[in-house]
Amino acid sequence: MYWKTPLQATFLLPFLYSTVTAQVACNNSPQLCNRPYSNITHLGAHNSPFLRDESTSFSTSGNQYFDTITQLEAGVRLLTAQVHKLNNTEGNQAWHLCHSSCDLLDAGTLQDWLSKIKTWMDSNPNDVVTLVLVNSDDATPQDLGPLFQLSGIDKYAYTPTSSPPSNGVWPTLNALIQANKRLITFVASITPSPQFPYLLDEFSFVFENNFENESPTDFSCTPNRPSGLGTPEQALATGRMFLMNHFLYQAQIFGIQTPDEENVNVTNAQSGRGALGTQLRNCATQQGGRPPTFVIVDFFNVGPAVASVDAVNGVQGSVVGRRTLTDKVVMGSTSGVEGSVVKGKGSLVAVVVAVVVLVGLGV
Repeated sequence: MYWKTPLQATFLLPFLYSTVTAQVACNNSPQLCNRPYSNITHLGAHNSPFLRDESTSFSTSGNQYFDTITQLEAGVRLLTAQVHKLNNTEGNQAWHLCHSSCDLLDAGTLQDWLSKIKTWMDSNPNDVVTLVLVNSDDATPQDLGPLFQLSGIDKYAYTPTSSPPSNGVWPTLNALIQANKRLITFVASITPSPQFPYLLDEFSFVFENNFENESPTDFSCTPNRPSGLGTPEQALATGRMFLMNHFLYQAQIFGIQTPDEENVNVTNAQSGRGALGTQLRNCATQQGGRPPTFVIVDFFNVGPAVASVDAVNGVQGSVVGRRTLTDKVVMGSTSGVEGSVVKGKGSLVAVVVAVVVLVGLGV
């Protein structure tokens, strides 16, 4: 194609520009760009940095097979983690990502994790990412804020105009992207500070269903945290967004709970009793047709969980730029299934030994 005069080329530029911009994808789909952040279902990786892979000897405490960056590449847009205070060998305090206890599973420092996410966001300017931090040791904004600054990720941090936003309506993904404020951070039980206003108290903006479930029949859409919100529709009327916990635990000895890998093919499926897709639809029905804003799962690649989220978002067929992973349970390394099972049992034995030691010490 060529144009005989510069005027002809100039005349066509607006049409060419609109064609290009129409193909821009927000969070992997052009159809999501003009939708409010609060009116999209964001797939979340429960305990994102806690892995069940070779790096942890396939620890039974691990909730994911693939690391945080791989999760983002494959369509996860919400990352949860537990933050714990830990004294290093020099006696200095540091904030680590630990699963229940840093003696059980320590995934490194919060700052290092944030730095990796920031690097990914640098390379993916059309993506909005959400963090939910479980504040296990009562960190203050003054504890966490400097780590966001040191990692550089604070440049992307979004601060809402009110708590919660008026009528519960948030900016569109495109508005957040254009402003380059593409990181929303919720911290469970934190007192807001004007010094770090982007560290949002989770339960001022979000409500959750129960998270301690051991059977597919336990799943519910009923608000559990914060308490006193009533029905799902009443909770939404407060302007809060619904975070749907959808994962199971297995009960072990000494009251230990470990992620339920055995039933994840059911839990993360698109249909069937206790399936992710089924529960998303059930909760949407109970909320006047509005699906949960967030859903967090274990072993997100199985199902795959993102297929159920795409369905409820109505974006099947328009997804671009997403990495495809195996949708199978990752049983271990090249040593095969039997070897991986042995590793898993060994991890559980280590947990039991730790508990016995603590009991013996009277802790």
